[in-house]
Amino acid sequence: MRKKILAAILLTGLLPVACTDKFDAINTDPTKASAETFDANLLLPSIQWKYVSAQAGYNGSILFQSGWMQLLSSTTSGAANYYSNADKYVISSNTNSYLASVWNTDYSAASFAYEMEQLTKDNPVRSNLTNVAIIMQAQTLSTLSDVYGDIPYMEALQAKAGVTLPAYDTQESVYKSLLQRLDAAVAGLDASKPLPANDAFEGYKGDVAKWKKYGYSLMLKMAMRLVKVDPATAKMYAEKAAAGGTFASVADDAYVRSDDANGYTNGNASALQTPADLYQVRWSKKLIDYLKASNDPRLGAIAEVPAAGLTANQSQNAGNSDPAVQMGLPNGYDMNGGATDITRSPGYPGATGTGAEATPIGKYSRPSAIYRNRNAALFVLTYAETELLLAEAVTRGFSVGSATAAAHYRNGVSAGIQSLSKLGAAIPAATADAYATANPLVPANALKQINEQYWATTGIFFNFVESWNNWKRSGYPELTPINYVGNFSGGQIPRRQLYPTGEATLNGANYTEAVNRLSGGDRWTSRIWWDK
Repeated sequence: MRKKILAAILLTGLLPVACTDKFDAINTDPTKASAETFDANLLLPSIQWKYVSAQAGYNGSILFQSGWMQLLSSTTSGAANYYSNADKYVISSNTNSYLASVWNTDYSAASFAYEMEQLTKDNPVRSNLTNVAIIMQAQTLSTLSDVYGDIPYMEALQAKAGVTLPAYDTQESVYKSLLQRLDAAVAGLDASKPLPANDAFEGYKGDVAKWKKYGYSLMLKMAMRLVKVDPATAKMYAEKAAAGGTFASVADDAYVRSDDANGYTNGNASALQTPADLYQVRWSKKLIDYLKASNDPRLGAIAEVPAAGLTANQSQNAGNSDPAVQMGLPNGYDMNGGATDITRSPGYPGATGTGAEATPIGKYSRPSAIYRNRNAALFVLTYAETELLLAEAVTRGFSVGSATAAAHYRNGVSAGIQSLSKLGAAIPAATADAYATANPLVPANALKQINEQYWATTGIFFNFVESWNNWKRSGYPELTPINYVGNFSGGQIPRRQLYPTGEATLNGANYTEAVNRLSGGDRWTSRIWWDK
């Protein structure tokens, strides 16, 4: 067969070739799309899915920030355990891989968004796609910067132009550029032009009005990141976002519905269905105590005490969701029999089951069955978050409309309860409103109250990266660090993720320059620009 192919090649080379001026047609592969023929709409769902995936499951946040923020708790401790590096800040065998997961996945999303922009920027008819691409770049790259600090930005995403070793830009320059670009992109959305197709945000369907509200809500969130480091810029963009129009109801929530049958599995659900994790991962004492203190109606929807015994405890069957029996697992404990053994924790409730079926953590609450649904929603940004941020903006004296901080807070609390319906736990709006009214904002305690609610709400949505970033910014809730033996952060809650190890070897000079700008270097406890 090889000889026949070679003979055919040689014979072809001997055939006479006629002259032609149609070189472009001859040299164009008819099976490949060009910039003129490729539909850039096809990139949008990939951008959206990659972004939510970067913050889900074993891509990092459920292994890092969920425990750092004392939302989830676990008794695992060995280097091979998935959750060992969460609430105890202990290196696991896969930590280096986790460090790169959010970096690689978010940059992949950003590269798709950049390509979508390049394919449409010179076509005024497709300006909505161009602007949506820029909005998603702002979402993705700001999150990357929130996690790591300085990042490649101006020279990033330029591999097609030959730039493969991009310089790192300061977080300050990244944020200010993204806010400017976001401002122009949202203003440029035009309902009279073709709408984006293939939109993966549930219920959006390319609706320009929804995308405008999403863009302005993103602008508000980014602006509020800067309240301590650059109050003037924070105020300017928060007020601009409010004037433009942020989310108005839970119907505006930006989220992506997973599709397990077609390979788009909810990573959080996959993690919680792993037998060891299903057995040992629990809601933290910090969160459960917070919800129980005010009889929060979310408690019975999000938590369950599994059936007694080790085997039953590992079952995915629904447990007891009675709010009265829920108990959070204290952070920082293990089952190793030493000083940090869970049986030595204050208020230890005792084991469940007998003999070989006995388990010391069987009475602690785990995430309920709604979190094990592989088709569940993955949240990007919600009305609840937006209203809580507006409540803080008013408290800080920003001019973001006529509503009071108390009104925004009430809306945010109620919305956080109602949006659980996207995860499969429908709590009536009347119940949510009644709870929010019965637990009003107290002006003297406003910043603490607002940001504790933000922490609980984003944590319940399993948006742990957002819980962490807002904690860094606000300082709430007040958390007691876990000083577990062998931890990697000196007994302090990490304030950033380390750069992926490959950056030091593959992009060494630029990596070193960025690290030298960090106070303390490339460490878990070094603070990024806006983290004051």
